[in-house]
Amino acid sequence: MLESLREGRTGVAVDPQLADSKSLVKLSGTVKGYTFGDPDPQDWILPPSLKLSRSELRATTPNTLFAYAAMQEAITAAQLPPDLVSHPETGLHCASAGSAWLTHVNLSVILERGASRCSPPAVIAGMPNSLHLNLVARFRLKGVSLAFSSACASSSHALGHALDQIRMGRQKIIFVVGAEDCHSYNILPFASLRALSLQTDPSLAPRAFDRNRDGFVITGGSTVLVLEELDHALARNAPIEAEVIGWGQASDGYDIVAPDPTGQGLSRAMNLALDDAGIVPDDVDYINAHATATPAGDVAEIEAVARVFGRTGRPLISSTKSLTGHGLSLAGAMEAGFSVLSLKEGFVPVSANITDLDPAAEGLGVIDRPVDLRPRIALSNSSGFGGANVTLAFRKWE
Repeated sequence: MLESLREGRTGVAVDPQLADSKSLVKLSGTVKGYTFGDPDPQDWILPPSLKLSRSELRATTPNTLFAYAAMQEAITAAQLPPDLVSHPETGLHCASAGSAWLTHVNLSVILERGASRCSPPAVIAGMPNSLHLNLVARFRLKGVSLAFSSACASSSHALGHALDQIRMGRQKIIFVVGAEDCHSYNILPFASLRALSLQTDPSLAPRAFDRNRDGFVITGGSTVLVLEELDHALARNAPIEAEVIGWGQASDGYDIVAPDPTGQGLSRAMNLALDDAGIVPDDVDYINAHATATPAGDVAEIEAVARVFGRTGRPLISSTKSLTGHGLSLAGAMEAGFSVLSLKEGFVPVSANITDLDPAAEGLGVIDRPVDLRPRIALSNSSGFGGANVTLAFRKWE
């Protein structure tokens, strides 16, 4: 993943599920190493590291399994012993839209064959918070546990509220988890909104900030972030990747789906994040933009950035969705992770696939090729349907 970010190598490809479908949408950010061809979990092909019993599998969904794998990696990377994972001061904040595929499958069984023919755990598999329910049980979590639902801002809200919980002294550690399926049942409803790219060449989509962008590409997977109170982390000599120094949230108050074209809601979120972090616009080196490659969404964010930072070419701006696709509820956590990697490793990911920069972005620091900058402070933006905007602020750990 790190090499792909550095080199601008895309993970978007023609999705086998969509290749032969009637839909004109063909691309997705597929998750490698998993096969979910049949609704029966016993037939799923999973990585060898995922060892679950039959009873555990019956209540899982694809996105839950992505999160299981990511949780295991995060626990190892954070050097968390079992007694700290399962501890009253260790909590969980989750974000997911659930599995539309398994919800459809289970409801079809109930309606066509009767409720008695449907597996009881199907209720859990069909709930939007099935991710949260499964993770609490699987990892024996004992602290706060919440599921967030604010569309594509969900996991950014999860991280921001986790920061508040820790600042208030209510928890020492919170796992922040975003996870989504990458199934045609999750993808195709967005096609009805004319929000998805119709390109079949991954080098042409998604292309955030390009004049000819034509919509986003959906991806799946999971990201798990371990947020820990600083003194607690230092006391146990934990490996610290970066600091979360502030966040802001604001609503557009404009439309159910369309963003406010003036960008006022997102600009308020960015200003609140700067204030919360105790920094000023000139301190920011890099913005990981929400930028999904929709015509309206990118322009709204361009206007928001210009309101806060002007058109001076700073800070540098890129959309990592041009490499990964759009993770929906997962996006905020995933891009927070990319922002942290940018700070830790000393590079700025590029905005891929730009051949003709939108004139609206002139004067902003949108980068389409590698630059020599080791960022110290980064912002990560997320915006969701209903005009939900979140900005997270990170600082390099020194």
